[in-house]
Amino acid sequence: MPTDRAVVAKRVDEGEADLEEISELTRSAGYEVVGELTQRRTQDAAYHFGEGKVDELAALVRETGADTVVVDNEMGPFQTYNVGGKLPEGVDVLDRFTLILELFGQRAQTRKAQLQVELAELRYELPRAEAKASLAKRDERPGFMGLGEYDESREQDIKNQIARISEELDRIAEKEEKRRAQRRDQGFDLVALAGYTNAGKSTLLRRLASELDVDENEEQHPDLDSTAESEDRLFTTLGTTTRKADTGTREVLLTDTVGFVSDLPHWLVESFKSTLDSVYYADLVLLVVDASEPVEEMRQKLVTSHDTLSDRNEAPIVTVFNKADKLSEPEIERRERALSGLAPNPIVVSGKTGENVDRLRERVERELPDWEQERLLLPVTDEAMSVVSWIHDNGNVHEESYGDQQVVIEFEAPPAVVSKARSKAADLDPVAAEAGEV
Repeated sequence: MPTDRAVVAKRVDEGEADLEEISELTRSAGYEVVGELTQRRTQDAAYHFGEGKVDELAALVRETGADTVVVDNEMGPFQTYNVGGKLPEGVDVLDRFTLILELFGQRAQTRKAQLQVELAELRYELPRAEAKASLAKRDERPGFMGLGEYDESREQDIKNQIARISEELDRIAEKEEKRRAQRRDQGFDLVALAGYTNAGKSTLLRRLASELDVDENEEQHPDLDSTAESEDRLFTTLGTTTRKADTGTREVLLTDTVGFVSDLPHWLVESFKSTLDSVYYADLVLLVVDASEPVEEMRQKLVTSHDTLSDRNEAPIVTVFNKADKLSEPEIERRERALSGLAPNPIVVSGKTGENVDRLRERVERELPDWEQERLLLPVTDEAMSVVSWIHDNGNVHEESYGDQQVVIEFEAPPAVVSKARSKAADLDPVAAEAGEV
């Protein structure tokens, strides 16, 4: 973990610049924040900030002894180079997305997460390598952004690496899609925990999976993080953690995923597409929000979350106001009223204390897609008893009766399970096994 001292800076076109999030991100990456600087003005093509403000930034760096400047904006490679040229020698300049990539790199544990981080880094580096080539042609030989000396083959190397990593991630995504299909065939509903980073999703996963040890059967999921950490820092969950949560009659697999963060560019979101597939292809999304934050902060984070979900998510969304243990009842009601447009009918819980978690389980059951009702007539044979046992394991049996020649079983289950049960019944004895929907 870095131990550098950092100054955080931000430019806004209008309004007040809020440094809370970038400061939290910077500290999460291991830096000590020793200074802040903001500016309200239109973007300067050469320095991003006004040149006078960059001089002020350089003075602040010297005063605080900072080793790094973290800019809460996206800066072009030439702007980064120009700002770096005005700072004391050896001071690094990181923009918002360089910092996020550094954070991701620290958190990546699984092969998939490491590949996604590497892909995002390469996509970020490519335009900077192109800018480096341009500067090198002017014989400026820059050494910024950690790219080292200019190599004319670097751009093609980056493109080749992007293609190779994309292919490997596509193969991983195909395997995960097959696994999702198998789980649905086995009668599982897939529920995803989504939301802004540090909203308490991992704590809620542990609470909802409390009937089972979160670490149980981890050897069966070598592709998944073995635990979902519950710490007060950003991006503790970078990959996915999936555990079983029995909510009542339904068998639910609950997946915790990487937290959202505001203003992420398309190339960064696209690099983590296969991780976000766990959310996009779920049967239900629990959108978790830290309800202890100010209303306007909650609003901004809800907007960010909905923006991230809007392109591809088709599942129903239930908003979960978490950390209710930190709020009074009137404060909770005020948040519900103020955010009703973005979060209609939210459920208020505390993952830490377990408050209202049983109500959340009931809500999950109500919101999941309806199961199909089915009635099957099966011959009384050993093979048919095996089918009956399979239906018990994968559906919810309402009635089961036996005669001399036939067994009648009435049940409800996901459509995929009902279809497979019909197929199994038909394979037993086409004459004796009759099926009909209730």
